[in-house]
Amino acid sequence: MTRRIEGVLFDLDGTLLDSAPDLVGSLNWVRGTENLPPMPVSEMSRHASKGAIGLLRAGMPQTGDERFETWRIRFLEHYAENSFRHSRLYDGVPQLLDMLRRERIPWGIVTNKTESLTLPIIEAANLKETISCVVCGDTLNESKPHPAPVFLACEMLALQPGAVLFVGDDIRDIQAGNAAGTQTAAVYYGYGSDGLTGVEVRHSLQIHHPDDLVEYIRPNQGVQQ
Repeated sequence: MTRRIEGVLFDLDGTLLDSAPDLVGSLNWVRGTENLPPMPVSEMSRHASKGAIGLLRAGMPQTGDERFETWRIRFLEHYAENSFRHSRLYDGVPQLLDMLRRERIPWGIVTNKTESLTLPIIEAANLKETISCVVCGDTLNESKPHPAPVFLACEMLALQPGAVLFVGDDIRDIQAGNAAGTQTAAVYYGYGSDGLTGVEVRHSLQIHHPDDLVEYIRPNQGVQQ
């Protein structure tokens, strides 16, 4: 039987936020320091949920650890100053969050981004006033796919994991939600949809547009667990 949803947790990049233009922009800035041509956003966006290391591994030549660390630092410094130039909430996300507000369903973000990168984006995207909790990649010693960040977010919402829906576009989101015991929703409009296959997503909702969540959550508010 469908369980009542009392709270919703979201991944950030590729779920709420189309951040690929700025992430790939920082990758291309690093490429420019090495006299390499820019990579198209359309080609590199599928790596956007993998963070600086994943983007650099996909978009830079193979190199040694020391040089790679220099690239990583350059990337993060540039991105910190340019994280919301071309990024935007996905179409339908503002309406989804407004529905949660009207239905008095608390929501939060569980991301592997560091707090120093996440909080300015939340403020720039005008999410600060309505969000109930934020758990970042450096909030705990563990990050997704470990369930600890999801457990913490549920605790911050004062809800049992089984009453919470965790929504994400990367297989690590689904793994973390499954391990924590939340309901899960796999986002196929984001960056990691190629990896959303197999047994781990079998019982997840399949979300192809934020409107799908609106249609699912609202009718189920009368359903008892």
